[in-house]
Amino acid sequence: MTSATSAPLRWPDTADAVIRGDLTIAVAYVTPAGGAVVTSVSPVGLGDREAGRLGFTTSLGFPRKLERILRDPHVALAYHTRDHGFATDASLVLAQGSASVDLRPSPERLAELARAGERFLGKTPRGPVWNWLLREYHQERVFVDVDVERFTVWPDLAARGAPTVTGAAPPGAPAGQDPPAKGTAPRVDVSALARRIRGLPHRLLAYRGADGHPVVVPVTVTGHDAAGLRLDAPEGLLPPGGRRAGFLAHAFRPQCVGLGMRTLTGWLTVTEEGVRYAPHTSKGLAAPPYKGLLTVSNGLLAKYGLWRARRDGTAARLRGLAASGPAE
Repeated sequence: MTSATSAPLRWPDTADAVIRGDLTIAVAYVTPAGGAVVTSVSPVGLGDREAGRLGFTTSLGFPRKLERILRDPHVALAYHTRDHGFATDASLVLAQGSASVDLRPSPERLAELARAGERFLGKTPRGPVWNWLLREYHQERVFVDVDVERFTVWPDLAARGAPTVTGAAPPGAPAGQDPPAKGTAPRVDVSALARRIRGLPHRLLAYRGADGHPVVVPVTVTGHDAAGLRLDAPEGLLPPGGRRAGFLAHAFRPQCVGLGMRTLTGWLTVTEEGVRYAPHTSKGLAAPPYKGLLTVSNGLLAKYGLWRARRDGTAARLRGLAASGPAE
């Protein structure tokens, strides 16, 4: 974690337009079992270059993600697609660092987020009904701030060129992991999964690196069978052996009005014969491609999520975790 006495790590000039302009990025965090989960968020350009800090927002409606980040703050942010954003550079940017969670952001911070969001996501509807509907969606956001320790920039989005590293030197390849007690074979229908991700063109794999930070790698699905998905990845970016890993497939439209996402956890095997991913869990998310319907859905889901978080003690539990600090 970046200490108070160390100089902040400013991101390189080659990454600035990408960080300021990407509409959607991938965020990876680690699991208690030593795996990683990777999901997509819209960061709306949040970041302070002089402080070496990036960020994104979420809600109390996704408590497991917040709990895991509070318990182990190692995270990674992958700026992996230029679709529908403002940046045009072809670079793939991976930022790895330590996260902190702001559960009670100030009104000024929320107002800044609202201004930044309209640039990426369009104008927010106004009026008595809309203000009531969207109150929780806009006013009950949770900020995740990441003090970056390493930037890795590849010259193309496929990560097949030689990267430039700023900050901490990359560690060596992590050792393989012991297989889970339930075995490494797929636990979901691989053929059905392959059909579900067919229309989701952005595919990423995440695993825990040797220094504890997740590593996010773009991959291509080349086929599948009963043993799992067959993958292709840039040479040298996936460590040999077997390990827990997360997989993300997603797609999105302008202003994220219409998106699809599927997040997986599973077992990754890398040998001389190739790369195989056996999915163990699969969760999907879809948002309607209609601005009005999407806005109403966001508002209602935020209201329900906050009500549930207060009712089941999630909000209090997260505040306790934030006060106690990361688990040793």
